[in-house]
Amino acid sequence: MQSTSRLTQFLLLAPAQALLVALLLLPSLYVGWLSLTDASLGRAGNFVGLANYGRLLADPPFWAALWNTFVIVNVIVYGELLLGLGLALLFASGVPFTRVMLAIVIAPYAMSEVVSVVMWNSMFDPDAGLVNWLIGRIGLGPLEWSVNRWHAFLLITLLAIWHHLPFTFLILYTARLALPKDLYEAAALDGATAWQQFRYITWRLLLPAMLVAVLFRYIFAFRIFSEVWLLTQGGPARSTEVLAIYLYKQAFSYHDFGLASATGWIMVLLSLLIALYYLRMAYRRMFAQAGGPLAGASA
Repeated sequence: MQSTSRLTQFLLLAPAQALLVALLLLPSLYVGWLSLTDASLGRAGNFVGLANYGRLLADPPFWAALWNTFVIVNVIVYGELLLGLGLALLFASGVPFTRVMLAIVIAPYAMSEVVSVVMWNSMFDPDAGLVNWLIGRIGLGPLEWSVNRWHAFLLITLLAIWHHLPFTFLILYTARLALPKDLYEAAALDGATAWQQFRYITWRLLLPAMLVAVLFRYIFAFRIFSEVWLLTQGGPARSTEVLAIYLYKQAFSYHDFGLASATGWIMVLLSLLIALYYLRMAYRRMFAQAGGPLAGASA
Protein backbone atom coordinates (compact mmCIF):
# COMPACT_ATOMS: atom_id res chain seq x y z
CA MET A 1 0.00 0.00 0.00
CA GLN A 2 2.79 2.35 0.92
CA SER A 3 4.71 1.58 -2.28
CA THR A 4 1.56 2.28 -4.31
CA SER A 5 1.19 5.65 -2.59
CA ARG A 6 4.81 6.53 -3.36
CA LEU A 7 4.35 5.47 -6.96
CA THR A 8 1.28 7.71 -7.23
CA GLN A 9 3.21 10.63 -5.79
CA PHE A 10 6.05 10.02 -8.22
CA LEU A 11 3.69 9.88 -11.19
CA LEU A 12 1.98 13.11 -10.12
CA LEU A 13 5.32 14.90 -9.80
CA ALA A 14 6.89 13.37 -12.91
CA PRO A 15 5.50 15.89 -15.47
CA ALA A 16 6.78 18.86 -13.48
CA GLN A 17 10.15 17.20 -12.91
CA ALA A 18 10.44 16.31 -16.60
CA LEU A 19 9.67 19.91 -17.53
CA LEU A 20 12.41 21.18 -15.19
CA VAL A 21 14.89 18.69 -16.62
CA ALA A 22 14.00 19.60 -20.22
CA LEU A 23 13.98 23.38 -19.75
CA LEU A 24 16.66 23.89 -17.09
CA LEU A 25 18.97 20.94 -16.50
CA LEU A 26 19.65 19.82 -20.07
CA PRO A 27 20.24 23.36 -21.47
CA SER A 28 22.52 24.10 -18.51
CA LEU A 29 24.56 20.97 -19.15
CA TYR A 30 24.79 21.85 -22.84
CA VAL A 31 26.01 25.35 -22.04
CA GLY A 32 28.51 23.82 -19.64
CA TRP A 33 29.81 21.63 -22.46
CA LEU A 34 30.02 24.61 -24.82
CA SER A 35 32.12 26.46 -22.24
CA LEU A 36 34.75 23.74 -22.63
CA THR A 37 34.96 24.13 -26.43
CA ASP A 38 35.99 26.81 -28.93
CA ALA A 39 32.59 26.73 -30.65
CA SER A 40 31.60 29.71 -32.78
CA LEU A 41 29.02 30.55 -35.43
CA GLY A 42 28.76 27.71 -37.95
CA ARG A 43 31.40 25.60 -36.20
CA ALA A 44 30.80 22.93 -33.55
CA GLY A 45 34.18 23.53 -31.96
CA ASN A 46 36.86 21.39 -30.36
CA PHE A 47 37.36 20.53 -26.73
CA VAL A 48 39.69 23.05 -25.09
CA GLY A 49 39.14 22.28 -21.41
CA LEU A 50 39.25 25.28 -19.10
CA ALA A 51 40.91 27.56 -21.66
CA ASN A 52 37.80 29.74 -22.01
CA TYR A 53 37.73 30.34 -18.27
CA GLY A 54 41.38 31.32 -18.35
CA ARG A 55 40.72 33.75 -21.20
CA LEU A 56 37.77 35.14 -19.32
CA LEU A 57 39.69 35.77 -16.11
CA ALA A 58 42.46 37.46 -18.11
CA ASP A 59 40.05 39.77 -19.95
CA PRO A 60 39.91 43.30 -18.40
CA PRO A 61 36.41 44.06 -19.84
CA PHE A 62 35.10 40.98 -17.97
CA TRP A 63 36.37 42.31 -14.65
CA ALA A 64 34.97 45.76 -15.46
CA ALA A 65 31.58 44.18 -16.23
CA LEU A 66 31.74 42.16 -13.01
CA TRP A 67 32.48 45.29 -10.97
CA ASN A 68 29.68 47.22 -12.68
CA THR A 69 27.29 44.36 -11.96
CA PHE A 70 28.36 44.26 -8.31
CA VAL A 71 27.83 48.02 -7.86
CA ILE A 72 24.51 48.23 -9.71
CA VAL A 73 23.03 45.11 -8.11
CA ASN A 74 23.89 46.16 -4.55
CA VAL A 75 22.48 49.67 -5.03
CA ILE A 76 19.31 48.22 -6.58
CA VAL A 77 18.74 45.48 -4.00
CA TYR A 78 19.37 47.52 -0.87
CA GLY A 79 17.67 50.60 -2.30
CA GLU A 80 14.57 48.49 -2.92
CA LEU A 81 14.84 46.97 0.56
CA LEU A 82 14.93 50.36 2.31
CA LEU A 83 12.15 51.87 0.20
CA GLY A 84 10.05 48.69 0.36
CA LEU A 85 10.38 48.50 4.13
CA GLY A 86 9.48 52.17 4.53
CA LEU A 87 6.41 51.80 2.30
CA ALA A 88 5.36 48.59 4.06
CA LEU A 89 5.48 50.27 7.46
CA LEU A 90 3.68 53.33 6.11
CA PHE A 91 0.85 51.28 4.60
CA ALA A 92 0.61 49.08 7.70
CA SER A 93 0.17 52.16 9.88
CA GLY A 94 -2.73 53.26 7.68
CA VAL A 95 -2.93 55.54 4.66
CA PRO A 96 -6.00 57.20 3.11
CA PHE A 97 -7.46 55.54 0.03
CA THR A 98 -5.46 52.40 0.75
CA ARG A 99 -6.63 50.45 -2.31
CA VAL A 100 -5.90 53.30 -4.68
CA MET A 101 -2.47 53.87 -3.16
CA LEU A 102 -1.68 50.16 -3.35
CA ALA A 103 -2.62 50.14 -7.03
CA ILE A 104 -0.31 53.12 -7.65
CA VAL A 105 2.63 51.46 -5.87
CA ILE A 106 2.14 48.10 -7.62
CA ALA A 107 1.45 49.55 -11.08
CA PRO A 108 5.11 49.62 -12.29
CA TYR A 109 5.37 45.87 -11.81
CA ALA A 110 2.52 45.36 -14.30
CA MET A 111 4.51 47.08 -17.07
CA SER A 112 6.99 45.26 -19.26
CA GLU A 113 10.65 46.21 -18.95
CA VAL A 114 10.76 47.41 -22.56
CA VAL A 115 7.81 49.77 -22.07
CA SER A 116 9.33 51.06 -18.83
CA VAL A 117 12.70 51.75 -20.44
CA VAL A 118 11.14 53.51 -23.44
CA MET A 119 9.07 55.69 -21.11
CA TRP A 120 12.06 56.62 -18.95
CA ASN A 121 14.19 57.16 -22.04
CA SER A 122 11.70 59.76 -23.22
CA MET A 123 11.38 61.45 -19.83
CA PHE A 124 15.14 61.69 -19.30
CA ASP A 125 16.08 62.55 -22.88
CA PRO A 126 19.01 65.01 -22.62
CA ASP A 127 17.51 67.35 -25.22
CA ALA A 128 13.72 67.07 -24.96
CA GLY A 129 13.04 65.08 -21.78
CA LEU A 130 10.55 66.42 -19.23
CA VAL A 131 12.68 65.51 -16.21
CA ASN A 132 15.80 67.19 -17.56
CA TRP A 133 13.72 70.27 -18.35
CA LEU A 134 12.43 70.37 -14.76
CA ILE A 135 15.95 69.88 -13.39
CA GLY A 136 17.15 72.75 -15.55
CA ARG A 137 14.31 74.98 -14.28
CA ILE A 138 15.54 74.63 -10.69
CA GLY A 139 19.11 75.47 -11.67
CA LEU A 140 20.68 72.02 -11.82
CA GLY A 141 22.53 70.55 -14.77
CA PRO A 142 20.85 67.89 -16.92
CA LEU A 143 21.42 64.16 -16.54
CA GLU A 144 23.73 63.46 -19.45
CA TRP A 145 23.35 59.70 -19.10
CA SER A 146 24.23 59.02 -22.75
CA VAL A 147 27.78 60.37 -22.30
CA ASN A 148 28.40 60.40 -18.54
CA ARG A 149 29.05 57.05 -16.88
CA TRP A 150 27.81 57.99 -13.41
CA HIS A 151 24.70 59.67 -14.77
CA ALA A 152 23.98 56.46 -16.69
CA PHE A 153 24.49 54.39 -13.54
CA LEU A 154 22.10 56.66 -11.66
CA LEU A 155 19.40 56.38 -14.30
CA ILE A 156 19.76 52.59 -14.57
CA THR A 157 19.48 52.06 -10.82
CA LEU A 158 16.54 54.47 -10.47
CA LEU A 159 14.70 52.70 -13.29
CA ALA A 160 15.37 49.23 -11.89
CA ILE A 161 14.31 50.24 -8.37
CA TRP A 162 11.12 51.90 -9.63
CA HIS A 163 10.18 48.91 -11.76
CA HIS A 164 10.90 46.12 -9.25
CA LEU A 165 10.13 47.85 -5.95
CA PRO A 166 6.56 46.38 -5.84
CA PHE A 167 8.04 42.87 -5.52
CA THR A 168 9.96 43.72 -2.35
CA PHE A 169 7.12 45.89 -1.05
CA LEU A 170 4.51 43.13 -1.36
CA ILE A 171 6.68 40.61 0.50
CA LEU A 172 7.39 43.01 3.37
CA TYR A 173 3.88 44.46 3.50
CA THR A 174 2.18 41.06 3.77
CA ALA A 175 4.75 39.97 6.37
CA ARG A 176 4.11 43.13 8.39
CA LEU A 177 0.35 42.59 8.29
CA ALA A 178 0.87 39.07 9.64
CA LEU A 179 2.62 40.29 12.80
CA PRO A 180 0.45 39.91 15.94
CA LYS A 181 -1.05 43.18 17.15
CA ASP A 182 -0.87 41.92 20.72
CA LEU A 183 2.88 42.39 20.74
CA TYR A 184 2.59 46.08 19.88
CA GLU A 185 -0.21 46.62 22.39
CA ALA A 186 1.84 44.98 25.14
CA ALA A 187 4.92 47.00 24.18
CA ALA A 188 2.90 50.24 24.22
CA LEU A 189 1.54 49.40 27.69
CA ASP A 190 5.11 48.84 28.88
CA GLY A 191 6.05 52.32 27.62
CA ALA A 192 8.03 51.32 24.53
CA THR A 193 8.56 54.13 22.04
CA ALA A 194 7.84 53.77 18.33
CA TRP A 195 11.56 53.30 17.65
CA GLN A 196 11.83 50.59 20.32
CA GLN A 197 8.83 48.79 18.88
CA PHE A 198 10.41 48.87 15.46
CA ARG A 199 13.81 47.75 16.71
CA TYR A 200 12.77 44.96 19.02
CA ILE A 201 9.55 43.72 17.37
CA THR A 202 9.14 44.78 13.76
CA TRP A 203 12.77 44.47 12.67
CA ARG A 204 13.39 41.11 14.31
CA LEU A 205 10.15 39.51 13.14
CA LEU A 206 10.44 40.92 9.61
CA LEU A 207 14.06 39.84 9.18
CA PRO A 208 13.23 36.43 7.60
CA ALA A 209 10.93 38.14 5.07
CA MET A 210 13.62 40.71 4.32
CA LEU A 211 16.16 37.96 3.74
CA VAL A 212 13.79 36.22 1.33
CA ALA A 213 13.17 39.48 -0.54
CA VAL A 214 16.89 40.25 -0.76
CA LEU A 215 17.65 36.68 -1.88
CA PHE A 216 15.20 36.74 -4.78
CA ARG A 217 16.10 40.27 -5.83
CA TYR A 218 19.82 39.43 -5.82
CA ILE A 219 19.22 36.46 -8.10
CA PHE A 220 16.99 38.44 -10.47
CA ALA A 221 19.04 41.66 -10.41
CA PHE A 222 22.29 39.80 -11.02
CA ARG A 223 20.99 39.03 -14.51
CA ILE A 224 20.11 42.67 -15.24
CA PHE A 225 20.07 43.22 -18.98
CA SER A 226 17.05 45.08 -20.42
CA GLU A 227 17.49 48.31 -18.49
CA VAL A 228 21.17 48.64 -19.37
CA TRP A 229 20.93 47.42 -22.96
CA LEU A 230 17.95 49.53 -23.97
CA LEU A 231 19.31 52.66 -22.28
CA THR A 232 23.05 52.61 -22.98
CA GLN A 233 23.96 49.25 -24.61
CA GLY A 234 26.82 49.20 -22.11
CA GLY A 235 28.16 52.60 -23.16
CA PRO A 236 29.62 55.09 -23.19
CA ALA A 237 32.76 53.12 -24.16
CA ARG A 238 31.60 49.97 -22.31
CA SER A 239 31.65 51.89 -19.02
CA THR A 240 28.19 50.63 -17.95
CA GLU A 241 28.54 47.12 -19.35
CA VAL A 242 27.32 44.39 -16.99
CA LEU A 243 27.89 40.64 -17.14
CA ALA A 244 24.69 39.88 -19.06
CA ILE A 245 25.63 42.38 -21.77
CA TYR A 246 29.21 41.08 -21.85
CA LEU A 247 27.78 37.59 -22.42
CA TYR A 248 25.40 38.86 -25.10
CA LYS A 249 28.18 40.60 -27.03
CA GLN A 250 30.47 37.60 -26.84
CA ALA A 251 27.74 35.33 -28.18
CA PHE A 252 25.95 37.46 -30.76
CA SER A 253 28.43 40.18 -31.71
CA TYR A 254 31.71 38.24 -31.66
CA HIS A 255 30.14 34.74 -32.06
CA ASP A 256 32.46 33.32 -29.41
CA PHE A 257 30.02 30.80 -27.95
CA GLY A 258 32.64 29.12 -25.80
CA LEU A 259 33.58 32.32 -23.99
CA ALA A 260 29.92 33.35 -23.71
CA SER A 261 29.03 29.97 -22.19
CA ALA A 262 31.88 30.28 -19.70
CA THR A 263 30.52 33.71 -18.72
CA GLY A 264 27.08 32.20 -18.22
CA TRP A 265 28.40 29.49 -15.94
CA ILE A 266 30.38 31.98 -13.87
CA MET A 267 27.18 34.01 -13.47
CA VAL A 268 25.37 30.85 -12.32
CA LEU A 269 28.10 30.05 -9.78
CA LEU A 270 28.11 33.59 -8.41
CA SER A 271 24.31 33.53 -8.12
CA LEU A 272 24.50 30.21 -6.25
CA LEU A 273 27.09 31.59 -3.83
CA ILE A 274 24.88 34.60 -3.10
CA ALA A 275 21.82 32.37 -2.73
CA LEU A 276 23.62 29.97 -0.36
CA TYR A 277 24.77 32.86 1.82
CA TYR A 278 21.29 34.32 2.24
CA LEU A 279 19.63 30.90 2.56
CA ARG A 280 22.05 30.10 5.37
CA MET A 281 21.21 33.38 7.09
CA ALA A 282 17.47 32.75 6.73
CA TYR A 283 17.86 29.18 7.99
CA ARG A 284 19.81 30.28 11.06
CA ARG A 285 17.32 33.05 11.73
CA MET A 286 14.31 30.74 11.59
CA PHE A 287 15.91 28.32 14.04
CA ALA A 288 16.87 31.21 16.31
CA GLN A 289 13.24 32.40 16.45
CA ALA A 290 11.98 28.87 17.04
CA GLY A 291 14.55 28.25 19.76
CA GLY A 292 15.88 25.31 17.75
CA PRO A 293 19.34 23.71 17.71
CA LEU A 294 20.90 26.61 15.83
CA ALA A 295 19.65 29.27 18.20
CA GLY A 296 22.94 29.52 20.01
CA ALA A 297 24.94 29.60 16.79
CA SER A 298 22.84 32.38 15.28
CA ALA A 299 23.23 34.49 18.37
